[in-house]
Amino acid sequence: MGIFAGNSPLSNRIAIRLEPDCLPLGVCTSSGTVGHSLSFGKADAVTVISKNVALADAAATAIGNVVRSPRDINRALELAQNIDGVLGIVVIVKEKLGAWGGVELVRW
Repeated sequence: MGIFAGNSPLSNRIAIRLEPDCLPLGVCTSSGTVGHSLSFGKADAVTVISKNVALADAAATAIGNVVRSPRDINRALELAQNIDGVLGIVVIVKEKLGAWGGVELVRW
């Protein structure tokens, strides 16, 4: 599943491989730089994976709100680790990327 991250040089170049035996999964992305939705952060993409779709959506939004620069990527990963039910996360800010959990990144 490809990740669109707006003007980031990583946009449409990174994907998450989802194995069929792990499905169904919720995969949700929040962005402070793409789209019309209100975000208090500046992440180009915060993608969260969970078995619970509503949790993935809420976590992506909440974590995205605290990411204002590439320096905040590690903080975002730590936040994800402390949310029960979050299986993995990818955070893209400009040319920087961070990932945690059951995430297999591949070229898109």
